[in-house]
Amino acid sequence: MPRSACLNPTVQLHLLVVLIAFTAVFGKLYSGGAASLVVWRTGIAALGAFLWVRGVRRHRISTAQWPTLLGVGAIVGIHWLCFFGSIKLANISICLTGMATLSLFTAFTEPLIERRRIRPFEVLLGLVVVAGIAMVANIERGYLAGLGLALLAALLAAIFPVLNRGLVHRGGDPLGMVGWEMLGACAVCLACLPLLDPSGYPALLQARGLDWLWLLGLALVCTVFGHALHIHLLKRITAYAGNLAMNLEPVYGIALGALLFQEHRELNPLSYLGILAIVAANLAHPWLERKARKEAA
Repeated sequence: MPRSACLNPTVQLHLLVVLIAFTAVFGKLYSGGAASLVVWRTGIAALGAFLWVRGVRRHRISTAQWPTLLGVGAIVGIHWLCFFGSIKLANISICLTGMATLSLFTAFTEPLIERRRIRPFEVLLGLVVVAGIAMVANIERGYLAGLGLALLAALLAAIFPVLNRGLVHRGGDPLGMVGWEMLGACAVCLACLPLLDPSGYPALLQARGLDWLWLLGLALVCTVFGHALHIHLLKRITAYAGNLAMNLEPVYGIALGALLFQEHRELNPLSYLGILAIVAANLAHPWLERKARKEAA
């Protein structure tokens, strides 16, 4: 695991959120289509993770886990196709606000997959976030298609962390898991490429100049390091807690979008009120969780 593993889990979680916010920036800077971006991202990430495991770690993933990890990777790949497709159709702000529904979806997917009761306060916080999204996304109707893709990306992102949490608790190595999952993601994205890009497989050859720098940052920093850090954190936090913190991604992402692409011009006072609602939900969650534990004790 990266050196950041020695940091406090809260610090690690916010480091992860910042990394994921930069994912949207790299996606915006890449000049090609969303499908080719995800193919290159996942392919380079898989190679980087396998080389890292081979060079510095002795732990290996058992062959029995390969099919499950490849399947989880396929979900991750489709999630990223929707995520970057949303950015291309709309902008960073719309994409990241749509992704903030992650906590609401996870309030249902995590109990269903782990076979535990749904926590009403998690659903309530998710609804607060959705209200915040509605306010932030009240920008322009022409972005509805991009918002729809972002919502689908959020639904898929509410599934694979729960699956990864189960795998890592059964002894899965985070870096090894990243390698196999990125391989599965790359395979599904390669299969979908002709359906999503009119130029087909030649679209992979369109990357030029600085595109390779954005791809390397996206694959090695945001994906290998970030994805491994996320899986590592799932040993110590619930998928819901992690995904709720991810709702701060719009705050970081919108700030980066404003700084780098002047997207703040498309926001209005209601949008900032929505951002405040998202932040408030994240601050309220730890307090409500402690209260629920005391009542259950």
